[in-house]
Amino acid sequence: MISTNRIFNIASDAEFNSLALDVFKFQFENNPIYRSFCDLLYKHPADVKSIQDIPFLPIQFFKSHHVVSSANPIKKTFTSSGTTGTLTSKHHITDLTIYRESYLTGFKNFYGNIEDYAILALLPSYLERDGSSLVYMVDDLITRSAHKESGFYLNNLDDLKSKIHQLEEKSQKTILIGVSFALLDLVEQFQFNLKHTIIMETGGMKGRRKEIIRQELHNILQSGFKMNEIHSEYGMTELLSQAYSKGKGIFECPRWMKIITRDTEDALSIQLPNKTGGINVIDLANINSCSFIATQDLGKVYKDGSFEIIGRFDNSDIRGCNLMAL
Repeated sequence: MISTNRIFNIASDAEFNSLALDVFKFQFENNPIYRSFCDLLYKHPADVKSIQDIPFLPIQFFKSHHVVSSANPIKKTFTSSGTTGTLTSKHHITDLTIYRESYLTGFKNFYGNIEDYAILALLPSYLERDGSSLVYMVDDLITRSAHKESGFYLNNLDDLKSKIHQLEEKSQKTILIGVSFALLDLVEQFQFNLKHTIIMETGGMKGRRKEIIRQELHNILQSGFKMNEIHSEYGMTELLSQAYSKGKGIFECPRWMKIITRDTEDALSIQLPNKTGGINVIDLANINSCSFIATQDLGKVYKDGSFEIIGRFDNSDIRGCNLMAL
């Protein structure tokens, strides 16, 4: 078994690559679905010498199969949102402490101590269903923030506006994390001039509004909140880690997560940086399910490891954790 201490204390690219190969071997041996997928590709541990050789499981498998690499009992199942009649992804979690360590360590690396912030959450589409991994994470962040002003908001935008103004008057560092359509609703009804608040968007329109490109979304939010940059979170039901953008739609990963792109015409061909392709995610925190996932997002990875999301494959469905406005 691979220790979480090794996962969350990666200090170099060499350590990441070495651990990724060990995780591949572990999941090849312990995940029947992933093993079958690798068998179909004739990709076995003896054939895999670098992370470029590792097969990436198509994300659709989380809709149709039980993707688990552990014999331990399921403690929680996170589900994606979906329109009526569509299959939803199911991420079966055997160890919630790994998820908590991933998002808490990731948040601290990007933003510092959670106790320094008031956390406001405007996530109506997520709160209106069960099984959201985002709600689980944000609820824990709210609890750990230890600020009585922290909390969730559904449709009570007047109360949220008043709370934001109160926190601004106290110069309290605040993060408002919200789904895109609800943030647009907020700035259409009220005007702000924020100096102590971070606005973090975390998803598309969920069928509530017409999809727009991220730059247009950020321009509207920057104007409505009177701020220079809008932050973003990139995560999904099938992952246990998040990447963050502090502006301009450029994301960075925590040390145990990596994005690479694949050729849009050849799903098995890994691309060099600076070329648009399909997004493949390595999430080593996913030790008990699958750490190597081929998503339906399109994006570009830069030489420093940062990346941006450009769109989605035309034949992909609009999923609940899609973080790129189309």
